[in-house]
Amino acid sequence: MCACTPSRMIGLGTLINIITVLLGTVVGMRAGAALPQLMRATIFNGLGLFTIALGLQMFLKTANPLLVLCSLLLGGLLGEAAGIESGLHRAGAWLEARFSGGASDEARTARFVKGFVTASLLFCVGPMAALGSLQDGLRGDYTLLAIKSVLDGFAALAFASTLGVGVAFSVVTIFIYQGALTLGAAQIQVLLTEPMINEMTAVGGLMVMAIGVGGLLELRPMRTGSLIPAIVLAPLLVALLAYFNPLLLSLLSLAGWQ
Repeated sequence: MCACTPSRMIGLGTLINIITVLLGTVVGMRAGAALPQLMRATIFNGLGLFTIALGLQMFLKTANPLLVLCSLLLGGLLGEAAGIESGLHRAGAWLEARFSGGASDEARTARFVKGFVTASLLFCVGPMAALGSLQDGLRGDYTLLAIKSVLDGFAALAFASTLGVGVAFSVVTIFIYQGALTLGAAQIQVLLTEPMINEMTAVGGLMVMAIGVGGLLELRPMRTGSLIPAIVLAPLLVALLAYFNPLLLSLLSLAGWQ
């Protein structure tokens, strides 16, 4: 029989992250009920502006903006073909129906789904989630995830004050995503180079900006979930460029010699 405990299986850092998000949601829901609508709107706008600025900082990690663009375009096509955004919305609606304890109106369901999808994407799309999970899985070092947990806890507080309990269910996404990275850390770490991580971070930064623009400030609806494959495509394109560049240079050199 396996003697692994849950914390060993998914990583202590991920468990801490889940706890802080739940605590932040509880505090946010209680505080949000006491805040006037205008105050909640102002807080939400501030969070949206901060999210855009954070995404821009992440995007500036790129050394090849064209690669980021290709990743987003191809990733968006794959994401739409796979129905990722629609799947996230269906998952949110199912969770709301499953745990609401009864019938709920359309506005309540939409609010729950928005909280679930927005929080899930924001908490999992950044580099801290990936790198922190890898460090936790490889060395048992959950420092980066602990820092992320504090940030996510405050973000959950702000989200829950306006979006409600749907934010709490983002812990399901955190559990699956970060837990999988922690379990597969040894295999993933061997494959990722620093340039790959930088381009993943840049792609994630644009997705974070999309969350700020579409999910928080509501300036323009964006199907950010459909862009998730771009995070996987970015390191693959880096690897392809690294493989074909020497070959291309050799061909050009040979053509010049001839």
